[in-house]
Amino acid sequence: MGKIAFVFPGQGSQTVGMAKDAYESVPAATEIFRTADEALGFSLSSLIFEGPETELKQTSNTQPALLTASIALLEAFREKGIEPDYTAGHSLGEYSALVAAGVLSFQDAVQIVRARGQYMEEAVPGGQGAMAAVLGADREALGVLCRDVSGSGHAVELANINCPGQIVISGVKEGVAAVSERVKEAGGKRAIALEVSGPFHSSLMKGAAEKLADKLSTVTFSPAQVPVVANVTARPAEEGQFQQLLTTQVYSPVLWEDSVTWLIEQGVDTFIEIGSGNVLTGLIKKTDKTVKLYNVNSLETLEATAAALK
Repeated sequence: MGKIAFVFPGQGSQTVGMAKDAYESVPAATEIFRTADEALGFSLSSLIFEGPETELKQTSNTQPALLTASIALLEAFREKGIEPDYTAGHSLGEYSALVAAGVLSFQDAVQIVRARGQYMEEAVPGGQGAMAAVLGADREALGVLCRDVSGSGHAVELANINCPGQIVISGVKEGVAAVSERVKEAGGKRAIALEVSGPFHSSLMKGAAEKLADKLSTVTFSPAQVPVVANVTARPAEEGQFQQLLTTQVYSPVLWEDSVTWLIEQGVDTFIEIGSGNVLTGLIKKTDKTVKLYNVNSLETLEATAAALK
């Protein structure tokens, strides 16, 4: 059998009620939600289970909520005795990957991502930034187009290299609109505006990154028990690099396609997405149709995944 990677979703995968079945049935998962509520000083679990969705969608709530749901499901899944050879996460999901690898304690991680969400919300006034998913474009050509538009005074950059044929751009509203109108010049079919509260993974987030660096300097990073593939480099983070990589990640592209390709080159043939939704499963499938893909987003899928891997 080949190697296994646990992968963890980022913002956009959240849903009201996520991981509630794990919370109700698995004591280790219940404890994760209790720890989150205690660490943050408010009932995050109530917001996750009951909503309202508008509040759950606020970045400063979404980030700790997704982390908590992912780690609660991870704790439940670990009881099946399946462990990864590698972990990775998409943007915010990188924090779940670091918890899974023993680098960060869950308590530290949930406090960091709550602050990360707040810093990202504050970085650019509402309505000034935007993001869009560009379908079918050539990566190099789209990068050239972004630089061309940025040169006219409207910053726009590649933000997420998700899979072949899907790249997210990020920047000021005018810059994203200009590139969206011209995607055919880069071989793209169309651009779809994303419902986000800011221009994430662009240089407009450098202010948020500076605040996050201060916050990260207050926590302990332990040696990784399994390699964690970083978004910024698409390679395993080395000891002593975690703080810098997480800071840089806020304003740098998420190299997801590159990370998946590298993992496959290392012999990973099984990807298990742990957390709400199945966004990453779709992206990995578009990168390589031959790998085995599983989801752990409920107790039902957890049981099915564990049974398939026995």
